[in-house]
Amino acid sequence: MPGLQSASKKRPAVSQGGPRSKKHQSDNPSLTKFEEGKVQKRSRPVTQPIIPASGLSDEDEDEDEDNFEEEEPEDQAIVPDEMIVDGASSKDPNAARESHKVQRVLQEQRRAAKPHSQLLADAKRVWSLARQKSIPSAERQKHVKELMKVTQGKVKDIVLKHDASRIIQTVVKYGGQKERDQVAMELKGHYKSLAQSKYSKFLVTKLIRLCPAHRASILLEFQSNVLRLLLHREASAVLADSFELYANAYERSILLRDFYGKEVALFSQTQGSEPEKANARKGFPGVLEGLEGERRKRVLAALKENLTTIFNNSDKGAITHAIVHRALLEYLAAVNDTEDESEREKLRKEIFESCQDVLAEMVHTKDGSRVVRDFIAYGTAKDRKQIIKVIKPHVERMCTDDEAQLVLFTALDVIDDTKLTAKSLVLDITAHAPTLINTPQGRRALFYLLVPRSRRHFTPAQIAIIADTDLVRSKTSKKSAVVREGEIRAAASEGLLKFVEDNGAEAARDTGGSLVVLEIMLYADGDKSSAMQSLLQPLASIYPSEDASKPHPIDLPHTSRMYKSLFQGGHFSHASKSVVRSSSFSPSAFTSAFMSIVGKDLTVSMAGGEGAFIIAEFLQRVKEEGNADEKQTVKGWFGGDVVERLKKSETKGRNVLLDKINALLL
Repeated sequence: MPGLQSASKKRPAVSQGGPRSKKHQSDNPSLTKFEEGKVQKRSRPVTQPIIPASGLSDEDEDEDEDNFEEEEPEDQAIVPDEMIVDGASSKDPNAARESHKVQRVLQEQRRAAKPHSQLLADAKRVWSLARQKSIPSAERQKHVKELMKVTQGKVKDIVLKHDASRIIQTVVKYGGQKERDQVAMELKGHYKSLAQSKYSKFLVTKLIRLCPAHRASILLEFQSNVLRLLLHREASAVLADSFELYANAYERSILLRDFYGKEVALFSQTQGSEPEKANARKGFPGVLEGLEGERRKRVLAALKENLTTIFNNSDKGAITHAIVHRALLEYLAAVNDTEDESEREKLRKEIFESCQDVLAEMVHTKDGSRVVRDFIAYGTAKDRKQIIKVIKPHVERMCTDDEAQLVLFTALDVIDDTKLTAKSLVLDITAHAPTLINTPQGRRALFYLLVPRSRRHFTPAQIAIIADTDLVRSKTSKKSAVVREGEIRAAASEGLLKFVEDNGAEAARDTGGSLVVLEIMLYADGDKSSAMQSLLQPLASIYPSEDASKPHPIDLPHTSRMYKSLFQGGHFSHASKSVVRSSSFSPSAFTSAFMSIVGKDLTVSMAGGEGAFIIAEFLQRVKEEGNADEKQTVKGWFGGDVVERLKKSETKGRNVLLDKINALLL
């Protein structure tokens, strides 16, 4: 089969050709949403390294088509010895060139002898046109339709080949719904074997994503083989993507049904009728409806046995998939509904022991996170210690993951041994504060150490999710929530104050970083004098800044609000229409440090610029809490000439500032 590209045109090695370039972004406005749309990605386990954003996904094998090089079949015959020139002749360039020509002729002959060789040759000719990046949509559709005519009726015969699989993927990716549905119909009955192929698995995932009308029928072909496919090297990702990204409730139930055992599979086959769909959406509770006694125990035992099989083969990677976490969550929910308390505790203990070493592989999904949180809430002190041991190496990654960080929050909420949590979790979180402040998730992890469940930083929905385990905590934990929060805050304070001392000035220039610095200053325990000096030192620079690229902190809205709140000693409450002072922070000490470090000239300069509101709060604090010497000193700063200049200025906050000056001078 003649290749589209010359056999001598090889892809350059990384060391020669440099790193792979980023995916080309076309400026052609006629491209469809599937050409330019961003494909969803499964949530990544915290135990796996972060993949750069420019990396290729497993699903989009054909995104690298520009670098495509036709692969030789694995059964390619070895060139006979007589075709290999001897050592003397190899020094002759002409002899080597002739030898290569002979080898290429043999290669073309072998390809031509393969089944469907002419079909693939014709398809590749059209494919080379259809797969181009920068062509109008109408022209691309023309080539796709021609490509469909070439392959029509032969899709299932050629799709297992590497190059042919890419050709069909191009049809599915760029074609219309008619072409996609046609491909899906031709492959009907073969999806299980296709999902297990190294190359055609990508096509199956694309059809599941882009052909919703055929999705249920495709997934039904996996029934009775789901567990085996989850442990299969190639098929595992197909099922994981289908369940987590594309399937609806009914379609997920098709995949989950195999976990429930052969008895359920035998007596509850689904054909997709509306009543069956309605019952399937209930999940495992729907399966257990009407089951009592030994039959219920058999179904639970079957689910547990299948889960244990997955846990015992953790090296296969299935343990990280959301479908496994959903099945485990359904099992735990059924165990919690068991009436016999001793039986309930026994079943929970057995399933925990079977998966305790792989819990870190689950925390990145919604269901997996809830499973681990339940184990923490219901577990004994020994169980909780084991869980902490497993997740400790991954604390930093968990802090930056929306679902995984809920496990950390539950551990901080539930575990009575705060020395354990301080040593294993809190110190790791505070040590990574410089990087955690860069993401909303990381900042939430830092906030939870100081102001857990604060409406200022957590939405009602987030607080409700975190509170899911509160009822269980009241039964399994002895220490009060207030005492536990105080001990966690005390353990975190030293590291967080050290962070402000070392990095606070730079962090405060960032919008999110200023919020973290403010909460640390207001609510952390301990000596804050060094942290105050670190934050006030930048204010002592020339105002306004001589460097336009780096404004003075007072000219940054979020940073100036931080300083204003520090002078107030707390946050303004819209409910009480007043400032709620923090008992852990002294605004008067901050005011004294400001006077010492910033001084008269810069204070007056900021008052005439963007810092009028901040200086007004400074004057209010001096008036209310300053000693006699401080009041006398500040009065001298704002003499008659300064007041007159302020009256003539147009600065925002001028009237508020003048009122504060007058109140101080009285």
